[in-house]
Amino acid sequence: MQKHQIREYLEFYRDLGFEVIYRRASRSEYVAAVSPDDAAPASVVTLPTPPPRQETPAQRQQPNLAPPPATSLQQAPNSLFQVPGLAPENDTLASIRADIGDCKRCRLCEARKNIVFGVGDENARLVFVGEGPGADEDEQGIPFVGRAGQLLTQMIENTAAKEGISLRRADVYICNVVKCRPPENRTPLPDEMEICGQFLSRQLNVIAPKAICVLGGTAMKALLGVKEGITKLRGQWHRWNGIPVMITYHPSYLLRQVSPQAKREAWEDLKAVLHYVYD
Repeated sequence: MQKHQIREYLEFYRDLGFEVIYRRASRSEYVAAVSPDDAAPASVVTLPTPPPRQETPAQRQQPNLAPPPATSLQQAPNSLFQVPGLAPENDTLASIRADIGDCKRCRLCEARKNIVFGVGDENARLVFVGEGPGADEDEQGIPFVGRAGQLLTQMIENTAAKEGISLRRADVYICNVVKCRPPENRTPLPDEMEICGQFLSRQLNVIAPKAICVLGGTAMKALLGVKEGITKLRGQWHRWNGIPVMITYHPSYLLRQVSPQAKREAWEDLKAVLHYVYD
């Protein structure tokens, strides 16, 4: 990596307000790309405190961060799961978890340690939806607690602080399309996502957030039924069951990227959804 690339990489995290970052240890980048949650232990690099920046009037102008009217937003008619017609009356997250039980509805149950249901404020105004649990999540039964989860937490809290929004990770709700870890962190298969999707659908309807932030291409296609790739659709507003949906990159993808462009794009996506929900 060239020195200017390293500088851009560090400046991106510094702009987000990060005080430390992970530095990859001796394991190859390929191993981390295939199984990011199982990557070798990482050392910590402390970033220097940046000098105050002088912004130009153009930089201080805020873009229009709200989604366009509902009539102009793309809906999700072909998603892998639809709003269930037989959801119980007065449904709750507790009843959804009870209905999942010791689920053996698909092959993902065979190697899992824990069902990873979801975590956060049950009345959250913002819900993050990822693909599926990794090794750390499977061990603890909590979504996004590995390296990608730590990055997501930093992105939420540091971006909110930088934008003057009082928000912690515990104030949002975080879950995945599938509730059990796919073997070797492979992409969930369509039938697995469809089976688990009924429970995700109920979760989203019970919470009824003001917006949903979809993390990664797999979750995007499962929730919205789109065919385009995430690099084309990220940063755009869609709708699921009338709820505005912002699409952005999965944190594990950002961990594998050397170029700061994807990270800056994810930052802009997160700023847009935070301002829409909390302004």
